[in-house]
Amino acid sequence: MVIYGVALLSICLLTGVFLGDLLGTILGIDANVGGVGIAMLMLILLAEYLKKKDKLKAPTQEGLSFWSAMYIPIVIAMSAQQNVAAALDGGPLALTAGVAAVLISWAIVPILSKGGKADETLENEMTGGNQRVRNIR
Repeated sequence: MVIYGVALLSICLLTGVFLGDLLGTILGIDANVGGVGIAMLMLILLAEYLKKKDKLKAPTQEGLSFWSAMYIPIVIAMSAQQNVAAALDGGPLALTAGVAAVLISWAIVPILSKGGKADETLENEMTGGNQRVRNIR
């Protein structure tokens, strides 16, 4: 059911926000540190795990697809609440954390994509896996 996809997303979001608040407390910062990012990674990893185990049915994936489209506005809204000027005044820790997050993200992309070629993935999505369609370039 679609509601199971929404439930999975909300569990990941609540867990991510909790862990982000906990991380902020540990670091001595009175803010959520990466809660939405943690939630997104949890959702991606959990959804892939459930797909491999054939536990994530099509209606459940529909619920996930709807809310995954909502992630960008959610992230923008949450980042708008952050005080960037205060973070930069806090010292080099904010810049170091930002650079580290970007570098780690770049390093994780090939792992998450499993080295597949973008052309093959796009072609398979467009043709439904039908290999008889010519590659248009």
